[in-house]
Amino acid sequence: MTKKYQVVGIGNAMVDVLTHAEDSFLAENGVEKGIMQLIDMERAVELYSHMGPGQQISGGSGANTIAGIAGLGGRAAYVGKVKDDQLGEIFAHDMRALGAAYETPLMDAQSALETGRCMIIVTPDGERSMNTYLGVSEFLTPEDIDETMMADAEWIYLEGYRFDGPDSHAAFAKAIAACKGAGGKVSITLSDPFCVERHRDAFRSVIKSDVDLLFCNRAEMLSMYETDDFDAALAMAASEVEIVACTDSDNGAHILAGGERYHALAVPTDIVDATGAGDLFAGAFLWGLTNGHDVETCGKMGCVAASEVISHIGARAETNLLSLFEKHGLL
Repeated sequence: MTKKYQVVGIGNAMVDVLTHAEDSFLAENGVEKGIMQLIDMERAVELYSHMGPGQQISGGSGANTIAGIAGLGGRAAYVGKVKDDQLGEIFAHDMRALGAAYETPLMDAQSALETGRCMIIVTPDGERSMNTYLGVSEFLTPEDIDETMMADAEWIYLEGYRFDGPDSHAAFAKAIAACKGAGGKVSITLSDPFCVERHRDAFRSVIKSDVDLLFCNRAEMLSMYETDDFDAALAMAASEVEIVACTDSDNGAHILAGGERYHALAVPTDIVDATGAGDLFAGAFLWGLTNGHDVETCGKMGCVAASEVISHIGARAETNLLSLFEKHGLL
């Protein structure tokens, strides 16, 4: 029986505010380059006031992945908390316009918190430095998890950033139980090395017991397994999960499954904004997997999608990915 959804993602529902700036701006405003820093509402307001003209684009790592799948024509849904406010309306509209189901209950408009936003400062080298105010997205609870939706998913996709939050682990556990109980599978992305540092034990526990597909990049992989030996870390991960998909910047991606290791080459492009590369890699990979492609092809699809998204501002694809897959001989 065909399930209603190929992939249901759970993560931080955010609106990205993107701007370009020189490295000096980062230094002057105490922004650490190339990583994601969590900030409070006061800091968010202050930093925003110093930023130049920007674009507001619905984002959030897991939401970008689901947007990629929906954009490819996949049956997808997303779970993430926004407030009944202006940015919340933007987020919900954008997800639905792409064809993804989005039904998470809104936080009441009277809440003192606001819809989460991520201030992304892109320097001339294409590197992005992210300053994230989680807002109401942090307060995703088990009550926000629709067990029927989870049971009706071939795969669920869990965003590692969502491990920051008082009830997130319980919400994930509820989603996993409902999905697995109905024969579905679980994928997770580690999201960020600092996220791994904060929640390594929780990550390791869920990876060992429930995860079928692990997404990460080189830095996250080394942090998770606390080693400087990349090959050793990959081997450890492969001993714990069915499929490992690890991106490695301009070295492409390494896919481990069924005792085999595959190397998908990066697709050369001019980097304009690295935001969303890993998100779109995961989206294309999951789309390929749920449409019957082998893991090596899925890895190649992921690299094509990542290449497209870093060639322009914003973390959502602007070119038809199916046509790009055809161009690269993947369909």
